[in-house]
Amino acid sequence: MEKGFGLSHLFMTVFLYCFANFMVVPAITDVTMTALCPGKDECSLAIYLTGAQQAIIGLGSLVVMPLVGNLSDTYGRKVMLTVPMTLSIFPLVILAYRRTKYYFYAYYVFKTLISMASEGSVQFLALAYVADNVPEGKRAAVFGIMSGFSSSSFVFGNFSTRFLSTSATFQVAAAMSVIALFYMRVFLPESMMSNTNCTKSTEETVCLLEKAPSKKWNLFDTLPSMDDTICLLKTSPTFSKAAVVAFFINVGDVGLHASLMYYLKAQFHFNKNQFADLMIIAGMAGSISQLILMPILTPLMGEEKMLSLGLFFSFAHMILYSVAWAPWVPYAAAMISVLATFAIPCLRSIASKQTGPSEQGKAQGCITGICSFSNIVSPLAFSPLTALFLSDNAPFYYPGFSIMCSGLAAMVAFVQSVMIRPPPPPAKDSSCSSTVEPLV
Repeated sequence: MEKGFGLSHLFMTVFLYCFANFMVVPAITDVTMTALCPGKDECSLAIYLTGAQQAIIGLGSLVVMPLVGNLSDTYGRKVMLTVPMTLSIFPLVILAYRRTKYYFYAYYVFKTLISMASEGSVQFLALAYVADNVPEGKRAAVFGIMSGFSSSSFVFGNFSTRFLSTSATFQVAAAMSVIALFYMRVFLPESMMSNTNCTKSTEETVCLLEKAPSKKWNLFDTLPSMDDTICLLKTSPTFSKAAVVAFFINVGDVGLHASLMYYLKAQFHFNKNQFADLMIIAGMAGSISQLILMPILTPLMGEEKMLSLGLFFSFAHMILYSVAWAPWVPYAAAMISVLATFAIPCLRSIASKQTGPSEQGKAQGCITGICSFSNIVSPLAFSPLTALFLSDNAPFYYPGFSIMCSGLAAMVAFVQSVMIRPPPPPAKDSSCSSTVEPLV
């Protein structure tokens, strides 16, 4: 299957792209702190700038990601993959050249503007590519395998960072971004998208936008992708529940990642090497989970139960981070991600199965857009909390309070996920139109 449809080249493209972008993550905290607050282990300015960047990126992505998904349904996944993979090279080149204060600000501005138009797009376009070429019954496992390749790139990227200087890290990352772009353009075939009307096949999922009630007026005449998003949410109750889960789990994840490194640096004086070690452990756990455990467990348990299981352990590992009492505790918390990483591939597969073959880009773009909205909300809530509880003016001593709040968001996502029920098995003589979910 992979050879026939080019999935092996897609997996390699995702691996190379993620490798380039993940390997700079352990180093960016030190670069930020050195540029803005040299010689300090706590810097409120760095925390607020990081939070502001995430909020601005989320605002742009909220509008752009559904549009990118819409365009990919029309012009093809490969064409749309080219844009974000090209743009992502430029911020890395800036820090590869120099990392002084003004170069950092240039990186900050370029990274923010580019990410507004491309944050998360490579991942969801790759998911739409898989959905174009893989039957529904195997989709969750393949989504998990692709996430496993992403986790593997996370491991190799952070392992490389562990032995490279900061300057060499950004230089290698910029070079790998260029290699990823050329590999994708040369080897990845265009996706085998299907435009078949859903009523022509009893085996295909209903085309939600075709079955959606006609609209007498259109609030978003100039933004058809936003209108499609609203139609998807109104037409499928299961898709709406998946969207709520996506929002809250991303609120938790963004809050965790925005706070964790500054928290560990302030509490235990972690630096680039400790951050890399921590991420290697988390990445290895995710790779084992998604490449080995998920293809085995998903057919046995079902995507809905796997989603709930992953969200519960997401909550557990965030809470453990928040109460870390010794430097070894974050490493133990990172190992719990062996089960937490089930959540995202299962969520994406559930969303994918709610739409027809010609709507996969819209569906994945819609979920990514909702996650982008949480990128606006989460920094506004967690950045001030992180800065406050890491400062000397905290109302009470709980340095990991913002991370605990992130865990509570993951718990809300877990509770909502329990309400998602697997679809009933279709009747043997049922038509596509009979599979439409009741409107609620």
